[in-house]
Amino acid sequence: MQSRPDSAPRLVVAGLSGDSGKTVVALSLLLLARKARLRAAAFKKGPDYIDAAWLSWACGCPARNLDTFLMGKDTTARSFLTHSLVDGLNIIEGNRGLFDGLDAFGTHSTGELAKLLRAPVLLVVNAAKVTHTVAALVLGCQKLDPDVRIGGVILNRVHGGRHEKLLRESVESACGVPVLGALPTVEPSTLLPGRHLGLVTPQEHGKLRRLPEKLLAWVEGRVDFARILETARAAPLLERPAEAAPARPDGRGLKIGYLKDSAFTFYYPENLESLERSGAELVHVSAL
Repeated sequence: MQSRPDSAPRLVVAGLSGDSGKTVVALSLLLLARKARLRAAAFKKGPDYIDAAWLSWACGCPARNLDTFLMGKDTTARSFLTHSLVDGLNIIEGNRGLFDGLDAFGTHSTGELAKLLRAPVLLVVNAAKVTHTVAALVLGCQKLDPDVRIGGVILNRVHGGRHEKLLRESVESACGVPVLGALPTVEPSTLLPGRHLGLVTPQEHGKLRRLPEKLLAWVEGRVDFARILETARAAPLLERPAEAAPARPDGRGLKIGYLKDSAFTFYYPENLESLERSGAELVHVSAL
């Protein structure tokens, strides 16, 4: 297979730590895209099931996991290019902090994934109870690895107009990075309730019908979606790694049942698709 350049408007939604607001921001951007009648695709960094399920819910199609540790760089890049959209918006949600990885040097971090995919980073920053220090945090990310391009900042947990004004001036003057959104503090349980494993799954949320309305009300008028989309579209072309056609087992005539209900939701879509490509028939079975 000959390599060729591909265009895929894309953004990595990253944070400085876990619980920075990455997931709700990523979901909101996907909903904004769909409201604007723009096709959207979603990806999750790491072997994560719950966030991937929420991203699938928001974009209306299966979200794919991207993990350079488990998949290797070439397979990760191919998976992104295979499932990304050339005429829409591709959102890649990071995990933990931007540079948190396997070791002290951030191997296999969200930042490394962003470099692999040549994707600009939309950095979500928890701005509660700070002002100019936010600029120091953003500037530190820029200096730690200049090859990770921070395309914009989303300020989360902003307390009023004066707070927002100080934060914007600070970040934009010190870092030269645009602030593309400022979101007020919202009680997490009103949007995405958590539990001991992280978030509840979409199947267990209970109020999914009203959730898009709540998320859109939180972001509309507070993020510059046009500039966010412009940043995603400015991402450079990607070269598709060459790949040899794999040998496929013959699954014709096999009927395979798999559990799929509110109790059993954790699947990588690639595994199920591989079985179907082999010719096997998949049957949903409920354990409930």
